[in-house]
Amino acid sequence: MANSAFLLYPLLFAAFVLNCHGSQEERKLHIVYMGERPEGELSVASTHHSMLANVLGSASSARESLVYSYGRSINGFAARLSNKEVEKLSEMKGVISVFPNQILKLHTTRSWDFMGFSKGKLGSAIEGDVIVGLIDTGAWPESKSFSDEDMTPPPAKWKGTCTGANFTCNNKLIGGRYYNSDGYYDEKDFKSPRDSLGHGTHTASTAAGREVPGASYYGLANGMARGGVPYARIAVYKVCWETGCSGADVLAAFDDAIADGVDVISVSLGSDFPLPYFHDPIAIGSFHAMKRGILTSNSAGNSGPYPYSVSNFAPWTLTVAASTIDRKFIAKAVLGNGQIFDGLSINSFELSGTTYPLIWGGDAANFSAGSNREISRYCLTGSMNSIKVAGKIVFCETLWDGSGILLANGVGTIMADSSVTDYAFSYPLPATLISSEDGQRVLEYIRTTENPTATILFGETWEDYMAPYVVSFSSRGPNPITPDILKPDITAPGVDILAAWSPVAGPSIYGEDTRSVDFNIISGTSMSCPHASGAAAYVKAAHPDWSPAAIKSALMTTAHIMDTNKNDDLEFAYGSGHINPEQAVDPGLVYDASEADYIDFLCKQGYNSTLSLITGDNSSTCSSTELGRGWNLNYPSFQLGVEDGQSIDAVFNRTVTNVGSPNSTYTLFAYFPSTLTVSVEPSTLSFSAIGEKQSFTVTVKGSPITQQSIASGAITWKDGVHSVRSPIVIYNILPGTIYSSYSTPEKKPNFKGSTIYHKNGILGHN
Repeated sequence: MANSAFLLYPLLFAAFVLNCHGSQEERKLHIVYMGERPEGELSVASTHHSMLANVLGSASSARESLVYSYGRSINGFAARLSNKEVEKLSEMKGVISVFPNQILKLHTTRSWDFMGFSKGKLGSAIEGDVIVGLIDTGAWPESKSFSDEDMTPPPAKWKGTCTGANFTCNNKLIGGRYYNSDGYYDEKDFKSPRDSLGHGTHTASTAAGREVPGASYYGLANGMARGGVPYARIAVYKVCWETGCSGADVLAAFDDAIADGVDVISVSLGSDFPLPYFHDPIAIGSFHAMKRGILTSNSAGNSGPYPYSVSNFAPWTLTVAASTIDRKFIAKAVLGNGQIFDGLSINSFELSGTTYPLIWGGDAANFSAGSNREISRYCLTGSMNSIKVAGKIVFCETLWDGSGILLANGVGTIMADSSVTDYAFSYPLPATLISSEDGQRVLEYIRTTENPTATILFGETWEDYMAPYVVSFSSRGPNPITPDILKPDITAPGVDILAAWSPVAGPSIYGEDTRSVDFNIISGTSMSCPHASGAAAYVKAAHPDWSPAAIKSALMTTAHIMDTNKNDDLEFAYGSGHINPEQAVDPGLVYDASEADYIDFLCKQGYNSTLSLITGDNSSTCSSTELGRGWNLNYPSFQLGVEDGQSIDAVFNRTVTNVGSPNSTYTLFAYFPSTLTVSVEPSTLSFSAIGEKQSFTVTVKGSPITQQSIASGAITWKDGVHSVRSPIVIYNILPGTIYSSYSTPEKKPNFKGSTIYHKNGILGHN
């Protein structure tokens, strides 16, 4: 969650939705995906131009239509097309999918210490070989978090560049590119990778920022700010602007980042609705990154706590939920009668105990602007009478960004809303958020007192003994496309995170806040994703030859077990558990997977005739066109979706690779509810060398489960030193969804029950 221009706070902003149903004559931006870049060709641009010219009728029309020609790592292009032209291109040889460009939305002093990862132990030389690519809003290069003091030149594998006016790279921030397919620039935007929104600076510094002592937000959360790998290199790819994040730009950024030589890609943005894998630019880009040994870390989205709301669920990526740390921000409201209410707020304003007249928003309606009591009670922007509000603290009956009171010359606001209880916002004036129940007490005081007064105290930092638990806004599973893959994969700190910020971006949820800060406190899966990206970079630095799947497995199987008493939705909220970077460098065993394993998975999902184009390998064909379950993908977690009336009956095949002690024996430890019968064969795994592989099967049986039920347990392999844990989740799914969820490039998917996806379209703390 970050600046209000792109975070879409509750009740503040509608989700970006692209209207793809215009007249056939109207041309709109589409992405034409053609799979892997052909071997041996220096450029595929001429092929793309010829295809367009053939469809549009002339070379000049093709030049005008073409926006991007992807050809460094991915084969495809983005062009403005009519519906008829889309149909023609879809039928051309070599085309996998043609889909409309969509606008995606953007889904730290204490957080790393909270995870028990006080400081990395690999050293600057080893960390310095790792490059983290951030696809986001760019970065503020002058931030202390991007200082290159004592850093050596970039590793030789780096092939990227630093582009755009007024943007300079160094030995820390080694690369910067920017993309803007629609050509529109807001007056606040920079035509360079420079960050005008703050979000990209925050995520980049969280993942790999340098150590900055004495960082704070107006004195709050004071301490050492740093990323997970302070000496790793950073490359930024700016795809998000005031208007959102274009899918065509995102795919162009992947195309470049892969070719530039990054080791980990961090993407804190996503779609509002589920897309087939090869109609989703993030899934496409991350697939090609995986082929080249690059792990993509994604935010799970901020449409929780609703089920089936998780974003970025491709199995070759790491999907990260957001959880709390042991810190919360409180601002007390003190009434003239001595009552004190503890409210949630990152309040950076000091009223020094001075009391001010307190009024109810409903008594300050701006009738000349068409407002009335029923509107002004919520203190919405433009609804307030400035004569009545000026110089006063206003009690408002909902959460808002404070602009209604600020623009009416009010001193501050006490808001009452019980919908937000586990994270805090910062505001452009003294403000705090109390519960609706406490709000009734405030309102009663106003109505029964002749001259009610109040003050709002400067923010306090309290210890949250309940942490970690998954925050309410974090998107939940089950996986909306593939019922047999558990998503999200893991959870990481994403609540009230302090990290670097762009000084030209507003420091509160009010987009027109003109104050300037170098560090800001925000929340969202956008913040948890770079924590996982930094942890992945840490593991990559320690094991440069590990595959993306091995790194992902290490992070998942070593995760801290979450307390089920503190977390609703269980594994659908947090996957394998809470990230544990220190342990992940020595997981003992890993569930590895190659491109071939994902190809087999895709075969069962209905992709067949186009796989050779996706992989660039003519031998990539499916042995059968019959659809199947995803149980045999060598995934570090297990999931089984069961329809009503069906018995639980599944066999999972898995293979683990020894990355611990050469001579070791692992013994099975398992936990399951009594309603399930689970057998694992064999129950011991013996190894005599590093890199040796052993396979086992997990058979799960049980009686039919009722609607919306979930049963979960775990298997853990232990050798006395390592503990390799994998959750197993069995749940009830909507009738008819097991195979209707599968989609092929030739046929659009039939999402039965799709009305449950993202019910809260306007709720997105990205």
